[in-house]
Order: sequence, then structure tokens, then C-alpha cells
Amino acid sequence: MRAGIVFLNFGEPEHATLEEVVPFLERIFLTNAALEGAATPEVRRQRARELAVERAPGLIAEYQKIGGSPLNQQALQQAESVMQELQRRKHDVRAYVGMQFTAPSIEDAIRQAHKDGTDLLVVLPVYPMCGPSTTVAALESARRAIDALSWKVAVREISGWHSLTSYLELRADAIRKLAIECSVDLSDPSTRLVFSAHGTPLEYVRQGSRYVLYTEHACHAIAESLGLERYELGYQNHSNRPIQWTQPGIDQVVQSIEGSTIVVDACSFMHEQSETLAELDHDLKDAAAARGLKYYRVPIPHDEPAFITLLADLIEPFLLGQAESMGFRPCRCRVSDDTFCLNTVL
Repeated sequence: MRAGIVFLNFGEPEHATLEEVVPFLERIFLTNAALEGAATPEVRRQRARELAVERAPGLIAEYQKIGGSPLNQQALQQAESVMQELQRRKHDVRAYVGMQFTAPSIEDAIRQAHKDGTDLLVVLPVYPMCGPSTTVAALESARRAIDALSWKVAVREISGWHSLTSYLELRADAIRKLAIECSVDLSDPSTRLVFSAHGTPLEYVRQGSRYVLYTEHACHAIAESLGLERYELGYQNHSNRPIQWTQPGIDQVVQSIEGSTIVVDACSFMHEQSETLAELDHDLKDAAAARGLKYYRVPIPHDEPAFITLLADLIEPFLLGQAESMGFRPCRCRVSDDTFCLNTVL
């Protein structure tokens, strides 16, 4: 039996041009367009286009500042490494990458898996904390692509997986490594560990999204692994539309922090991208410096061998037909007979 592993990701433009950045932003804004109350699909598309054109110059400047986004290349290499690990374990698998907002698209990945004669499709969003506009939306896009082909293939979808012990240890180890390399004492009362997570509109939380619960649980578990009782959590929100976002914002956290040193871990990010390399490494660092704070940001462990191993460990139970015995249960965020999660105990 040949299995296709479809890794779903966010995607970012690889070139800082209007031709790539505007459509990218337009797709993102269209995803959440209903939150502004736009009545018709046409109005939503028009509003998304307006927001994209308005935001594009600033984002292009960010990409130029960081030398372009490495997200896509890191995601492709990660998928290749996981495939090689599963093949080393004697599984007949091929890996595909589908991006929500750039090429290669989720539809492209599904079509290629179909063309290759896949018998079992394992779909994994590389988002550990399940969210409505990331995990759920990506899985729904994959399902639509499968249905559009009238493809009767066995499908297994993996949604939330942040509670995996090896994942929490991976993040804790990355923080420990930085602390050792930079001679930072995490237990010093003047040092603060600050987690930064991608924000989400509060309306999704009111509708039942468990993203904030999952994020808070992950941060607590990572800090506990480090032996820390005190830490902060802030969200990287986007204020380009009149909707409420998760609080506190990461900039507010840095402005109110008491101490002399902060260590920032971008806990919801799986790859380096504009939100880590520009927003955190430039904007937030400058804000910290203005307050006289020493600032350190933990690199994303996207290519650590331990990360490749844990992703292979996530997928393998579905290849062996042993998912339930490994703790997977039906997902509470995306109700489907084919969607499974490790976070349902929370």
C-alpha cells in the first residue's frame, strides 16, 4: 500500500514583489472576511483586495529587510526529511507539501498525490495548536480538493498535536540551548521567558475555538519542563481590520515587563518567517531596546533531528492502523470521521 503524506502549511511569497505579495494577502484576508460582516462573497473579495493592496508595501519592506522568507524552503526540506525517515522505517510513502496561501497550493499537492496512485492519504497541518483559520481551514481545503477529483481514497487527518511530550521537550530544549549559548540564567528573577503566539480573532474563540486553551496549555507545559513558574504570553495580532484579537498583544507584554532580560520563544511557529524574522527580530527587539531590556529570541527548531523524528512518530500510527492505541481520538475542532487529535483530553 502506497501512502501519501500531505504536509499543510501557511506559505509565504518567496519574492518581495507586488505580483506575489498582493494575491498572498488577498487570500489571507478573504479567509476571515466574514468577521467584518460583509454580506456577499463579492463584497468580501473586494474588501480583501483593498486590505491586501493597503498592506502589501509594508510587508514587501519586511521581506526585503530579512532577505526574503525562508518558510517555503524550510517546509519543503522538512517534508523531505520526514519522508526519508518513514522510508527508513520501511514504509512505502511519498511526501507532498500544500500551502494555504502560496504555491504549491493544497490543491496542487492533492492532485499530485492522486496522480501518483496513492492508496492512503495522511494529511498533517504543521500547526501544533489547532486553530480555525490554520488547521481547520487547511484540512477543509484538502477535503474539497479530494472531493473535486471524485477520489475515493482512504483519508486520515491529524489536527492538534501540541500535547505530544516529545514536541514540548523539543521546544524546551531549544530554550535551554539558547540560554546556555548566551549565558542567560532563566531562573534569575530579572529574566523573563516570554512566549509569542500567532493571534486569532476573538470571534473564533467565542464560537468555540480551543486555540487559546491549547496555546496556554503548551506554554505552561514548556515552562514547567524548564522548572519555571513565571512566564508571559503575548499574541502577534494584526490590526488592519476593525475586529477584536486575542490579548495581550506581544508588544504590550514587552512594554509592561519588569526585569532586565527577556527571552522570547515563538511557540506557535514551526518555521522561520516574516513574523519571526521581522516582527520579533526587528520590531519587538527595538521595542525592548528602547526600554533598556536585553533581548534574546529562540530560533525555531524546524530542522532539528528530534523534530523530524516526532513528525514521523505522529504519522506512523496511521500507516500501521494503530492510531487509537497511540492516544489519537476524534477531533473536537473539526468533527469528521477521518480527523484525529491528541489534544481532546484538554
